[in-house]
Amino acid sequence: MTEVHFHFNVPDRLAYACRLLRKALRSGATGVAVCGPEATLSRLDRLLWTFEPQEFIPHVMLRAGETLPTRLSRTPIWLVEQAEQGAHHPVLVHLGEEPAAGFESFSRLIEIVSTEADDRESARRRWKHYAGRGYAIHKHELGASQ
Repeated sequence: MTEVHFHFNVPDRLAYACRLLRKALRSGATGVAVCGPEATLSRLDRLLWTFEPQEFIPHVMLRAGETLPTRLSRTPIWLVEQAEQGAHHPVLVHLGEEPAAGFESFSRLIEIVSTEADDRESARRRWKHYAGRGYAIHKHELGASQ
């Protein structure tokens, strides 16, 4: 069953996503899919190129309806509009407002929640969605152990 993790009180969701993806790569993760709206993914794509001047985080952006060229299929991080586009990866980082369709095909789902009221409200709905389907949810409060 998919492990569901919520990371709360994140001041900047995209910067946090960059650090999370960097950590996943450094720990040897075999693949991470990041799903969300196209505008959010486009901003994340640009940020992944610039957030650390001395590092490269290999990633590819795959828009809805696109087919990834074979030569890019081993890229460890995929930015996808629909979760099922990256379903062969074990981890899904979700940046959308509604629960990701097909999240159950991933070993782990990570929800990143900012301090903004609208984001927290949509996170509550997603939490209820997952809990209502019997998923155990792990809560991580940013700054709680710092």
